[in-house]
Amino acid sequence: MTFTAQQYIDGSWTGALGGGTWDVVNPATEETVQSVAFGGRDDCHAAIEAAARAFPEWAHRTPYERAAILQRGAARMRELADEAARTMVLECGKPLAQARGEWLVAADLFDWFAEEGKRAYGRTIPSRVASKRLTVLRQPLGVVGVITAWNFPAYNPARAWAAALAAGCTVVGRPSEFTPLTAMAITQMLVDAGLPPGVLNLINGDPEAMGQQMLDHPACRKISFTGSVRVGKILMDGASRTVTRLSLELGGNAPVIVLPDVDLEQVAAGAVTSKFRNNGQVCVAPQRFLVHQQVAAAFADTVAKRAAQLRLGSGFDANVQVGPLINARQRDRVATLVDHAAQQGVDVLSGGRRPASLPRGYFFEPTVLAGVTPDMPVFQEEIFGPVMPIVTCADLDEAIALANQTQYGLAAYVWTNDLRASVKASEALQFGMVGINEWAPHATEAPFGGWKQSGLGHESGSEGLNEYLETKLVAVGGLG
Repeated sequence: MTFTAQQYIDGSWTGALGGGTWDVVNPATEETVQSVAFGGRDDCHAAIEAAARAFPEWAHRTPYERAAILQRGAARMRELADEAARTMVLECGKPLAQARGEWLVAADLFDWFAEEGKRAYGRTIPSRVASKRLTVLRQPLGVVGVITAWNFPAYNPARAWAAALAAGCTVVGRPSEFTPLTAMAITQMLVDAGLPPGVLNLINGDPEAMGQQMLDHPACRKISFTGSVRVGKILMDGASRTVTRLSLELGGNAPVIVLPDVDLEQVAAGAVTSKFRNNGQVCVAPQRFLVHQQVAAAFADTVAKRAAQLRLGSGFDANVQVGPLINARQRDRVATLVDHAAQQGVDVLSGGRRPASLPRGYFFEPTVLAGVTPDMPVFQEEIFGPVMPIVTCADLDEAIALANQTQYGLAAYVWTNDLRASVKASEALQFGMVGINEWAPHATEAPFGGWKQSGLGHESGSEGLNEYLETKLVAVGGLG
């Protein structure tokens, strides 16, 4: 697979206007993978202008015409998934099997939204006046800026790009500077599929300057952002200048309630797999394990033994289950949280340090902590790393109260065979997604979104398409 490590603006691969570059680093080796273009506000301006020029023609195309291009792009992603996965491993470090799976999900997103775009239905409203007809139309918003995070370099752009393009919007995509190569590969695949110039523009560069330009430019009607609460609030403040619409996916601090009526070995096995997937760098990763006091000690012992058996290393090693964290800053932040918890008396049952066998790379051992209390940072903060804090609870009511004791509200998990307990918990938990005996409470065809400070709006599902459509009422009078 060949793609250019530059920006893609108005149908051309190009360097940054200021000549800037950025070194993409392999987090498993700390070696430079490739030097890529790194621009700023002017590059973003040029991309928005190109998208604005391309918008009328793209919006005018039928959803069937747009779908054909997106479906060809999806087919290309599947065709090149093996090769593209290697690029992803180089820049983000996740195991190769996970990277390949992510590419296939990205293809599913483009396929699904290609079809869903054909169902952007309006409606006719019966009028109380005989001489009037009321019709509701759904029309594309316009230019959309999409700012995505590094933890899922294909999935994060795909779910927003696919929905926006299927709806008839044009896109300015700004991937994380830590993982731009995957976004460049997606762009090339869509270009190969026949996407017209200007419809998708890819920029890479200074996040603040580019974000502010998206807020300031009147042609950019919406920003879709995946990232931190801090940056999400900055975007909310700035959006008031031009009343720019926002979709914000701002992370989470997912609780897991484990009641004593479950198969503990089965739940522990799934917990370790889910918790340490992508090294815990997942917004919906199970984080705060709220375990009933009857089984808390046994659960902690079981997951600690399983976590200790996980193999760390390069994502290209088929035997590796856990790769590195994305950079030294993230690794050091995780280490600080664990060290602070240990100083507060928490029991470190497994892990808790950088592996001596891997002196290079941003590795941190899968860590299980027992005896965690709700006042600790390791309970209150989004860890975004390979750390499993376990809290003992007396009953379901206490578990629900502790679960809701957070500013976040993205995903939550409940493990029980008691129907009444599951219904009570699912209705009481203040989260946008709740998994009952399920570690993946999300799907391409289902809405993905959070409550509270986990964000605004939704991705995926029909709700994800609606985020990129305007609603227009057409009232025709004088027909009597």
